[in-house]
Amino acid sequence: MNLAEVIRTIPDYPKPGIMFRDITTLLADARGFRRAVDELVQPLAGAKIDKVAGIEARGFILGGAIAHQLSVGFLPIRKKGKLPYETIAESYELEYGVDEVEIHVDAVRDGERILLVDDLIATGGTAGAAIRLLERAGATIVLCAFVVDLPDLGGAEKLRAMGKTVTSLIAFDGE
Repeated sequence: MNLAEVIRTIPDYPKPGIMFRDITTLLADARGFRRAVDELVQPLAGAKIDKVAGIEARGFILGGAIAHQLSVGFLPIRKKGKLPYETIAESYELEYGVDEVEIHVDAVRDGERILLVDDLIATGGTAGAAIRLLERAGATIVLCAFVVDLPDLGGAEKLRAMGKTVTSLIAFDGE
């Protein structure tokens, strides 16, 4: 099975010139979803992971499945104002302003080894903020794993420049 063929491409969304990579079709395909989770877990063979951190929202779906498979806890990284308890936050730049991601203040214990998961890495802004936030909380990021990489946007390289190991299952060039 070619996972790239299971991912729907929506031209000109959310604005003209963008080729949106929609993984909901992958999630709906039982074999494709299982294979994606298995392949995201595979690089961790023999590695000690304490928690999986998933970035809102599709990272929750993938991260929950991966955490279950690894028999570890799951940590949600949410947009500002979505968590009910006391939080810590990290800001990041958007092309049209600034946004923030948050975790609960007690989500990470010092030294915990974290797998960071999301569906797609584009410019790396959200993932970079998630890494900074988790590290401020005391975590060690073992791996940053994505289903899709858009290498022309440079996000994976930004994370590697931060000293992180980055994996992805599919790269869509020219997007």
